[in-house]
Amino acid sequence: MAEFYQIQNKRSRLFNLNMTFLLIIANVVIFFLVLITESFYPKLNDYIALTPNLIIHGQYLWTLVTSIFVHASFAHLFFNMVSLFFLGMLVERIIGKKRFFWFFLIAGIFAGLFFALLSGFFGYGFGEKIFGSPLIPGVGASGAIFGLVGILTVLIPKKKVYLVAGPLIAIIIQAVLDSVFSTNPLIGVLDTIVSIYVIISIFSMLSPNPFFQKLSIPLGMPFWVFPIISIIPLIIIGLFVTLPIGNTAHLGGFVLGIVYGFYLKKKYKNKTKYISNYFK
Repeated sequence: MAEFYQIQNKRSRLFNLNMTFLLIIANVVIFFLVLITESFYPKLNDYIALTPNLIIHGQYLWTLVTSIFVHASFAHLFFNMVSLFFLGMLVERIIGKKRFFWFFLIAGIFAGLFFALLSGFFGYGFGEKIFGSPLIPGVGASGAIFGLVGILTVLIPKKKVYLVAGPLIAIIIQAVLDSVFSTNPLIGVLDTIVSIYVIISIFSMLSPNPFFQKLSIPLGMPFWVFPIISIIPLIIIGLFVTLPIGNTAHLGGFVLGIVYGFYLKKKYKNKTKYISNYFK
């Protein structure tokens, strides 16, 4: 009987974790499950990643959900989960656990659909540089995460935040070198170095040492500036270099977050006004 109550208490503590932690746990577990399964079934990615051309033809629609919880690499997972931790903890405190979960899921689906429609209908010729190829699948939670950015942009626009610019710069440099020296065997070494730097730079933000913090190249700005800096420059750069970043998915999630933020602001005027003043 005592063992039964211990099991019940462990389950209770698990489900009492905030939703941000539960989503992070789910993403990490799924990443390693996919990694293991792919070694036995290499075509798994075809059934869980979102391919725009399939979505616009009404096929593999479940990938609008599965792609949210799938990541292309450990660095991709790590960067997204760190972002989800900081943004999710804040948004969940503001809108509550259940509302946060459903918004995260809907924002991820909307971001994927936004990406699929724009890429599927306009991702040909020059349009591929802006909207992405309809034949190249996309994965990751970043569309849903940008939905959280949209909410915070409306509710706490003046709060100072930091954009970790180092990893983005590293990814851009990597993409440029990949396109120029694609046949060079050292490209694999470069990819490894970039992945290591991304992880180090994110951890450096948590360091109390100012010198190590600078390794990530943190750029301080009001929250309303954050989405402008993190979306528009990458779209412009994408006109010249193919980046492994789903800009249209980010934009889709962000747009939904903006809409939901204004809905909350209109429905809960006093509460959102207090939140805005508190986080100045």
